[in-house]
This record gives sequence, C-alpha cells and structure tokens, in this order.
Amino acid sequence: MKKTTASGTSRRFPLIWKILIPILALILIIVSVIAVYSAQNVKAMDKAVDAALSTISQEYTLTPEDPANYEEIKVYNIFNFHVQQYSVEGVGNLSVMKVNMGFMQMATLILTPIEKNLPLVSADYMYQFGKRTSYLEFYDCVPDLEDEAYQSLLSDLSAVKEKYTGLEDTTPTPAWYDSLKTVGFYKLGKAKDDPTLDQMLCDGFKTVLDSAKELPTLTEEEMSAKRKLCKDYSDGLISNGGISTDVFKEQLGEDTTRDFFDQVLFGTEHYGN
Repeated sequence: MKKTTASGTSRRFPLIWKILIPILALILIIVSVIAVYSAQNVKAMDKAVDAALSTISQEYTLTPEDPANYEEIKVYNIFNFHVQQYSVEGVGNLSVMKVNMGFMQMATLILTPIEKNLPLVSADYMYQFGKRTSYLEFYDCVPDLEDEAYQSLLSDLSAVKEKYTGLEDTTPTPAWYDSLKTVGFYKLGKAKDDPTLDQMLCDGFKTVLDSAKELPTLTEEEMSAKRKLCKDYSDGLISNGGISTDVFKEQLGEDTTRDFFDQVLFGTEHYGN
C-alpha cells in the first residue's frame, strides 16, 4: 500500500491555498464593490423619493397613513420591501415602496387620484451599480378621456417629456396594460444623471398636481367610477401579471396581494373610506 508522507501532505496544502486565496480575494472584492454601490445607491434612491415627496407636499397636504401589516414585506426571506402610504388631500392615495437587493435598488411611487379627473401616476426608479433605469408613466384611469382639461394636461406632460430628450431613451417590455398608458418617460442614465432624473420625477408629479388645482372635485358618482377604473387596473395586474406583482403573488398569495393593492399600494379601498 502506498503511504502518504508528511512532506507529500505539506506539498498539497500550498497548492490548495494557491487556488483558494485568489478565489476568496475575488469574492471579497465583489462583495466590497456591491456594498459600496449599494450604500451609494440607497442614498440616491432616498434623495429621489424625498425630492418627490417635498414637491407633492408643497402643492397639497400630505398625510401619512398606516400601512399596517404591509409596512415591511419580506420576499424570499432575503429582501425587504419598505412601504409608506400617504393621503394627498383632495386628490387621492400615494404609496412609496423601496427595496435594496444589494446588486439593485428600486423605488416605486404610485399616485392614485380618486377625487379629480387625473391619470394614475406610476414611477419606477432602478439603480444597478452605476447605471440607472427610470420609468415615469401616466395611465388613462379616468372616466372622461375627452375632457378638455384632461387633454390639456396630457399636452403639458408631453411638453415636460421634451425637456428630457437629452437623456438616453429605453423601450419597456410590452405588457397587457399598454393600451392604458398615455404619456410615458423611459430613460437610462448613470449616477451623474441623478439630479436630472430626480427633477424629471418632480416635474411629472408637479405637472399633474398643478392641473388638479384647476379641476373641480368629482361627484360621488364620478368618484365611484374613477375608483373602479383604478381598481380594474390593479386587479388586472393580479390577473394578467406584472414583474413585481408576480413576486408578491408567489410570496404572499393572490388574496393577500389583492388586499395590499386595494388598501395600500393603490389604496382604492382605503382612500376616502
């Protein structure tokens, strides 16, 4: 039988360490890079959200609401979605959802107007290392599409969009709700573009809320119709799917996801009730 000598064993250990040390060093470098970018991007994400909330609060009274069990939603037992909810006096429900996944950070803001003939506003700001992907969308969840004031608002939003032609455009993945989208800003950028992207977010919300000041409050019947249109959209996300929606359905179940949407994210069953 061949014997393993002490010298043979000692020769193998250096060989193992010669393989392991570079691997461990590479892992440490990757983890460190992710940690640095993650910290920087969380600050950038928070700054964008704070800027939007400040813009909205300058126009209307913004009252924090209690999202109850949905303040923190754990996904895959790893990532936590942090949720805030507000009432925008005389307008509707506002939700803010943020998540830090290490390699990517994302903030979502959704304004669901109930009392005014305004589009539903949805913003998704994604941060991946030094890259940015920013979506700002306006949905035709309104009972009167041909209303003159509503058409004027869409023209104003198109004018705002023109201000940001200097940012690189991107094309969103086709989805079932495309027919509901009216004006959409879809932009790519880098960390240096954060101030411009933040301003784009604020300009979008400000344009909608400035328009709201000129609009009459909807009647109870009109509000009921408006609420239903917004709920039809959120129900459609559950029935037909969406990237974040599919994750919530898998982790929370369909019924809980629907309750989260109705009570907090879109607030169609919460605002004014």
